[in-house]
Amino acid sequence: MLAVTGAAAAGLLAGCSDAGGGQGSAAEARETAKRAEAALRERTSAASRALVAQYDAVLAMHPSLRDRLAPLRDQSAQHDRALAAPPAATPGPAATRPPSVSSVPADADDAVKQLADAERRTSDAQLAAVATAPPELARLLASVAASGAGHAYLLGGGA
Repeated sequence: MLAVTGAAAAGLLAGCSDAGGGQGSAAEARETAKRAEAALRERTSAASRALVAQYDAVLAMHPSLRDRLAPLRDQSAQHDRALAAPPAATPGPAATRPPSVSSVPADADDAVKQLADAERRTSDAQLAAVATAPPELARLLASVAASGAGHAYLLGGGA
């Protein structure tokens, strides 16, 4: 009986000492996961910022569309804030890079179609990012992607 108990105790002690050695690699894995999440948040947040910039450009050129576009623009700005990485996790200079805006068509209907296309592309990219996101961020991305698809539909860019 003592031999069995002694062997079991030795096994537990060996298991405990192995767990201590694995803490470094577990900490490294957590840090790698944090960096990957921060980078994913930055990419998806930047897409929302670019969309807001495009709304702003269209609204500057076509102020008559303000009532129709302002609520959608404001939701896109909320998406940017929700997706943004916490300040400590933000990956540096890329976060401050201004988004590029394509030229705004002179025709208001064409400008709205261009916005619908941008909403659809952004929504598709955010939905694709769900596959590599941790669970909480994946849920947020799915919600933001669904909202963007709704925006595209409301702008007349539905199927």
